[in-house]
Amino acid sequence: MNTEHLPRLYQLRFSPDERAGKDAIWKVLCEGYFQQFVSEHDTVLDIACGYGEFTRHIRAARKLAVDLNPEARACLPEEVGFYCSSAEHMPEIPTNSVSVCFTSNSMDLVLKESLRVLKPGGLFICMQPNIRYAPGEYWDFYDHVLPLSHLSAAEGFEKSGFRVEKLIPKFVPFSTKSGYPKHPFLVRNYLRFPFVWRLLGRQFVLVARSPEH
Repeated sequence: MNTEHLPRLYQLRFSPDERAGKDAIWKVLCEGYFQQFVSEHDTVLDIACGYGEFTRHIRAARKLAVDLNPEARACLPEEVGFYCSSAEHMPEIPTNSVSVCFTSNSMDLVLKESLRVLKPGGLFICMQPNIRYAPGEYWDFYDHVLPLSHLSAAEGFEKSGFRVEKLIPKFVPFSTKSGYPKHPFLVRNYLRFPFVWRLLGRQFVLVARSPEH
Protein backbone atom coordinates (compact mmCIF):
# COMPACT_ATOMS: atom_id res chain seq x y z
CA MET A 1 0.00 0.00 0.00
CA ASN A 2 1.21 3.52 -0.85
CA THR A 3 1.99 5.12 2.50
CA GLU A 4 1.34 8.59 1.10
CA HIS A 5 -2.36 7.79 1.31
CA LEU A 6 -2.34 6.74 5.00
CA PRO A 7 -3.51 10.10 6.40
CA ARG A 8 -6.47 10.11 4.01
CA LEU A 9 -7.27 6.46 4.76
CA TYR A 10 -7.43 7.07 8.52
CA GLN A 11 -9.51 10.23 8.03
CA LEU A 12 -12.03 8.22 6.02
CA ARG A 13 -12.11 5.35 8.49
CA PHE A 14 -12.83 7.29 11.69
CA SER A 15 -14.98 10.37 12.10
CA PRO A 16 -14.04 12.81 14.92
CA ASP A 17 -16.81 11.32 17.10
CA GLU A 18 -15.58 7.78 16.39
CA ARG A 19 -12.03 8.77 17.26
CA ALA A 20 -13.21 10.24 20.57
CA GLY A 21 -15.16 7.07 21.35
CA LYS A 22 -12.21 4.90 20.37
CA ASP A 23 -9.94 6.91 22.65
CA ALA A 24 -12.33 6.45 25.59
CA ILE A 25 -12.37 2.68 25.03
CA TRP A 26 -8.56 2.51 24.89
CA LYS A 27 -8.31 4.45 28.15
CA VAL A 28 -10.33 1.71 29.84
CA LEU A 29 -8.39 -1.09 28.11
CA CYS A 30 -5.08 0.36 29.25
CA GLU A 31 -6.17 1.05 32.82
CA GLY A 32 -8.24 -2.11 33.22
CA TYR A 33 -6.05 -4.66 31.45
CA PHE A 34 -2.81 -3.74 29.69
CA GLN A 35 -1.27 -1.75 32.55
CA GLN A 36 -0.65 -5.02 34.43
CA PHE A 37 2.11 -5.80 31.91
CA VAL A 38 3.76 -2.38 32.09
CA SER A 39 5.69 -0.95 35.03
CA GLU A 40 5.80 2.81 35.53
CA HIS A 41 9.59 2.45 35.30
CA ASP A 42 9.49 0.84 31.83
CA THR A 43 10.31 2.17 28.38
CA VAL A 44 7.38 1.33 26.10
CA LEU A 45 7.37 1.26 22.29
CA ASP A 46 4.01 1.51 20.50
CA ILE A 47 4.47 -0.04 17.04
CA ALA A 48 2.19 1.32 14.30
CA CYS A 49 0.73 3.64 16.92
CA GLY A 50 -2.08 5.05 14.74
CA TYR A 51 -3.69 7.93 16.62
CA GLY A 52 -1.79 7.01 19.78
CA GLU A 53 -4.61 5.73 21.96
CA PHE A 54 -2.43 3.14 23.71
CA THR A 55 0.49 5.54 24.13
CA ARG A 56 -1.62 8.30 25.64
CA HIS A 57 -3.21 6.10 28.27
CA ILE A 58 -0.51 3.64 29.34
CA ARG A 59 1.69 4.74 32.26
CA ALA A 60 5.44 4.32 31.75
CA ALA A 61 8.67 6.16 32.48
CA ARG A 62 9.41 6.68 28.79
CA LYS A 63 7.15 6.26 25.77
CA LEU A 64 8.17 5.83 22.13
CA ALA A 65 5.93 5.47 19.08
CA VAL A 66 6.47 4.47 15.45
CA ASP A 67 4.06 4.94 12.56
CA LEU A 68 4.23 5.54 8.81
CA ASN A 69 1.55 8.23 9.08
CA PRO A 70 3.24 11.61 9.79
CA GLU A 71 -0.02 12.96 11.22
CA ALA A 72 0.35 10.60 14.19
CA ARG A 73 2.85 13.01 15.78
CA ALA A 74 0.14 15.61 16.37
CA CYS A 75 -1.97 13.06 18.29
CA LEU A 76 0.74 12.21 20.82
CA PRO A 77 1.78 13.98 24.02
CA GLU A 78 4.85 16.16 23.61
CA GLU A 79 7.03 13.93 25.76
CA VAL A 80 6.53 10.87 23.51
CA GLY A 81 9.43 10.13 21.18
CA PHE A 82 7.85 9.70 17.73
CA TYR A 83 9.53 8.19 14.66
CA CYS A 84 7.84 8.34 11.28
CA SER A 85 9.19 5.11 9.85
CA SER A 86 8.44 1.48 9.13
CA ALA A 87 8.41 -0.88 12.09
CA GLU A 88 10.52 -3.25 10.02
CA HIS A 89 13.50 -0.93 10.38
CA MET A 90 13.83 1.37 13.42
CA PRO A 91 17.46 2.55 13.41
CA GLU A 92 16.73 5.48 15.75
CA ILE A 93 15.87 3.09 18.58
CA PRO A 94 18.96 1.55 20.22
CA THR A 95 19.37 -2.19 20.66
CA ASN A 96 18.16 -3.60 24.00
CA SER A 97 16.61 -0.29 25.05
CA VAL A 98 12.87 -1.09 25.24
CA SER A 99 11.09 -2.86 28.10
CA VAL A 100 7.73 -3.48 26.42
CA CYS A 101 6.63 -3.43 22.77
CA PHE A 102 2.95 -3.12 21.93
CA THR A 103 1.06 -3.37 18.67
CA SER A 104 -2.57 -3.60 17.68
CA ASN A 105 -3.59 -4.77 14.20
CA SER A 106 -0.09 -4.58 12.78
CA MET A 107 2.05 -7.59 13.61
CA ASP A 108 3.37 -8.54 10.17
CA LEU A 109 7.14 -8.40 9.65
CA VAL A 110 8.01 -6.59 12.90
CA LEU A 111 9.17 -9.44 15.13
CA LYS A 112 12.85 -9.50 14.15
CA GLU A 113 13.31 -5.77 14.66
CA SER A 114 11.33 -5.89 17.91
CA LEU A 115 13.69 -8.54 19.24
CA ARG A 116 16.58 -6.20 18.53
CA VAL A 117 15.18 -3.19 20.39
CA LEU A 118 13.76 -5.15 23.35
CA LYS A 119 15.82 -5.62 26.47
CA PRO A 120 16.59 -9.26 27.35
CA GLY A 121 13.45 -10.65 28.94
CA GLY A 122 11.33 -7.77 27.59
CA LEU A 123 7.66 -8.19 26.68
CA PHE A 124 5.82 -7.91 23.39
CA ILE A 125 2.05 -7.39 23.73
CA CYS A 126 -0.07 -7.89 20.63
CA MET A 127 -3.80 -7.41 20.10
CA GLN A 128 -5.01 -8.48 16.67
CA PRO A 129 -8.27 -9.45 14.91
CA ASN A 130 -8.58 -13.23 15.01
CA ILE A 131 -9.24 -14.54 11.50
CA ARG A 132 -10.71 -17.72 13.02
CA TYR A 133 -13.54 -15.77 14.67
CA ALA A 134 -13.90 -12.88 12.20
CA PRO A 135 -13.25 -14.54 8.83
CA GLY A 136 -15.39 -12.12 6.83
CA GLU A 137 -15.14 -8.88 8.81
CA TYR A 138 -11.36 -9.00 8.74
CA TRP A 139 -11.27 -7.99 5.07
CA ASP A 140 -13.48 -4.92 5.55
CA PHE A 141 -10.38 -2.76 6.11
CA TYR A 142 -8.14 -1.82 3.19
CA ASP A 143 -4.85 -2.23 5.08
CA HIS A 144 -5.61 -5.66 6.59
CA VAL A 145 -3.25 -7.85 4.59
CA LEU A 146 -1.98 -10.59 6.93
CA PRO A 147 -4.74 -12.86 8.28
CA LEU A 148 -3.75 -14.39 11.61
CA SER A 149 -5.40 -16.61 14.17
CA HIS A 150 -4.19 -16.77 17.76
CA LEU A 151 -2.44 -20.04 16.92
CA SER A 152 -0.62 -18.84 13.80
CA ALA A 153 0.48 -15.69 15.65
CA ALA A 154 1.84 -17.76 18.53
CA GLU A 155 3.73 -19.94 16.08
CA GLY A 156 5.23 -16.83 14.46
CA PHE A 157 6.40 -15.47 17.81
CA GLU A 158 7.92 -18.78 18.88
CA LYS A 159 9.65 -19.18 15.51
CA SER A 160 11.19 -15.72 15.93
CA GLY A 161 12.64 -16.60 19.33
CA PHE A 162 9.98 -15.28 21.70
CA ARG A 163 8.37 -17.37 24.45
CA VAL A 164 4.58 -17.00 24.49
CA GLU A 165 3.40 -16.47 28.09
CA LYS A 166 -0.27 -15.58 27.60
CA LEU A 167 -2.63 -16.28 24.72
CA ILE A 168 -6.29 -15.22 24.84
CA PRO A 169 -8.11 -16.35 21.67
CA LYS A 170 -11.11 -14.06 22.30
CA PHE A 171 -10.66 -10.73 24.06
CA VAL A 172 -12.61 -7.74 22.70
CA PRO A 173 -15.06 -7.44 19.77
CA PHE A 174 -13.72 -7.09 16.25
CA SER A 175 -13.26 -3.31 16.23
CA THR A 176 -14.52 -0.10 17.79
CA LYS A 177 -16.89 0.04 14.81
CA SER A 178 -18.61 -3.15 16.01
CA GLY A 179 -22.21 -2.64 17.09
CA TYR A 180 -21.65 -3.33 20.78
CA PRO A 181 -22.09 -0.76 23.59
CA LYS A 182 -18.95 1.37 23.88
CA HIS A 183 -19.54 3.49 26.97
CA PRO A 184 -16.43 3.33 29.20
CA PHE A 185 -18.52 2.07 32.13
CA LEU A 186 -19.72 -0.91 30.07
CA VAL A 187 -16.22 -1.60 28.70
CA ARG A 188 -14.82 -1.53 32.23
CA ASN A 189 -17.39 -4.09 33.36
CA TYR A 190 -16.82 -6.19 30.25
CA LEU A 191 -13.16 -6.57 31.27
CA ARG A 192 -14.23 -7.91 34.68
CA PHE A 193 -16.02 -10.93 33.20
CA PRO A 194 -13.76 -13.08 30.99
CA PHE A 195 -16.60 -15.52 30.28
CA VAL A 196 -18.24 -12.75 28.24
CA TRP A 197 -15.05 -12.42 26.18
CA ARG A 198 -15.64 -15.96 24.95
CA LEU A 199 -19.05 -14.92 23.65
CA LEU A 200 -18.26 -11.54 22.07
CA GLY A 201 -14.50 -11.50 21.53
CA ARG A 202 -13.15 -11.40 17.97
CA GLN A 203 -9.61 -10.17 18.68
CA PHE A 204 -6.86 -12.14 20.40
CA VAL A 205 -4.27 -10.95 22.89
CA LEU A 206 -0.81 -12.46 22.95
CA VAL A 207 1.96 -11.66 25.46
CA ALA A 208 5.44 -12.98 24.65
CA ARG A 209 8.85 -12.57 26.28
CA SER A 210 12.14 -12.05 24.48
CA PRO A 211 15.11 -14.32 25.35
CA GLU A 212 16.79 -13.54 28.67
CA HIS A 213 20.23 -13.49 27.05
